[in-house]
Amino acid sequence: MALLCYPQPMAIEEHAVETAGHVTEAAHESGIHIALAAEKLGTFLGIPITNTLIATWITFAALVIFGLVIGGNTRLVPTRIQLLFELMLEYVYDFVTKILGSREHARTYFPLLMTLFLFIFIANMLHFIPGVGSLTYHTPEGTVPFLRAPNTDLNVTLALTIIVVTIIELAGVFAIGLWRYVGKFINFSSPVNFLVGIIELISEAARLVSFSFRLFGNIFAGEVLIAVVVFFVPYILPVPLMAFEVFVGFVQAAVFTMLTLFFIKIAITPPHTSH
Repeated sequence: MALLCYPQPMAIEEHAVETAGHVTEAAHESGIHIALAAEKLGTFLGIPITNTLIATWITFAALVIFGLVIGGNTRLVPTRIQLLFELMLEYVYDFVTKILGSREHARTYFPLLMTLFLFIFIANMLHFIPGVGSLTYHTPEGTVPFLRAPNTDLNVTLALTIIVVTIIELAGVFAIGLWRYVGKFINFSSPVNFLVGIIELISEAARLVSFSFRLFGNIFAGEVLIAVVVFFVPYILPVPLMAFEVFVGFVQAAVFTMLTLFFIKIAITPPHTSH
């Protein structure tokens, strides 16, 4: 009579732990470090300091230095570089004016839109700078990268989204008034208008997800793709792929800014009333 031997639960658990340990060890030995969440470097007054937070501070510093250098060297007779910047800014400003319908609105929201674009674009370009991702920091949990592109952290993109959505809602309130703006979403004039208002309200809330996850997903996926390609095909493919990711970083910054512009336009537009 044959004896059937079944593995004991404790043996299964030990085998699973051992297998997971081997997988983790193999991942470390492979040289590819991929982590969905930002790595914590330490704490300050109980606040966790992550590698994406350090990179965000660097991005802010780069923006401030860029503004001081460009703004502090303006001349009455512009140089070629100053003229190039003036032409680009004038083109963008005229485009914003055309979309929003008045120079007063453009003067109000143009600084926000340009700051959004420059911050997101510079943050997207950080992981192409030598040292970002290769400089490491020793923590009690292990060795982690000291710097990481800010937009690969969902906390950063979600914070940007919360700021943008708040400004969009406030823009609508200041432009057409509180009650008229609320009337876009809560309308009891007819069942159809009430249903449309509820759908609009849900779409407003959905922006928190669509804005943040779109930017995070595209930048994080690009970083992972480059890390894998650099490991397996280190001499040929990374250069054109990095050039493509520079283009993707520019496009994502432009998309985030353009969506903000269009949603501000929708918010400041008075609701249509039937007579």
